[in-house]
Amino acid sequence: MTKVLAVTGYKSFELGIHKDQDPRVMIIKKALEKKLIGLLEDGLEWVIVSGQLGVELWCVEVCLDLQEHYDFQIGIIAPFEDQHSRWKEPDQEKYQLLTMTVDYFNTLYQGGYKNPGQFKMKNQFFLAKADASLVLIDEDHPGSVKFYYETIIKDTDHLTYTITPLDLEDIGRELQEMATFEQS
Repeated sequence: MTKVLAVTGYKSFELGIHKDQDPRVMIIKKALEKKLIGLLEDGLEWVIVSGQLGVELWCVEVCLDLQEHYDFQIGIIAPFEDQHSRWKEPDQEKYQLLTMTVDYFNTLYQGGYKNPGQFKMKNQFFLAKADASLVLIDEDHPGSVKFYYETIIKDTDHLTYTITPLDLEDIGRELQEMATFEQS
């Protein structure tokens, strides 16, 4: 049984998404929700992310909504203190609001970014703390999430759930069918 789940995936800009109103965000959130509900019904207790823009922060938003119906905790554990300092102002504000709203927030390293090794250590930390990982990834075009995913693959005991482009297409079709049904 999965008690602690680490969630990661693409950063929003890697997907060409620059606003939360992009219809693809709703599809990604619905895919996350679907996977999370199944795990929550099986006893999931914690969802942890590093707080990156994109899939991770969308996951936090989904989790906050799911907390209305399920009893579980959400944690953001950033790799370093000022991870959001170079983001656009609305993204910084969203990040700060979410870090104040989740059940747990902390950083792995005091101070700012020092070197790429901090990200490698973040990946190791999440693999050590989580029973399983949920990764939104297209293995043909893995983007920056490939570093985490490659670390998982080396750890054959780490349970991994994925959301693939096919899953997103299915969710998109389901949402379209629901919208069409509701209009008729």
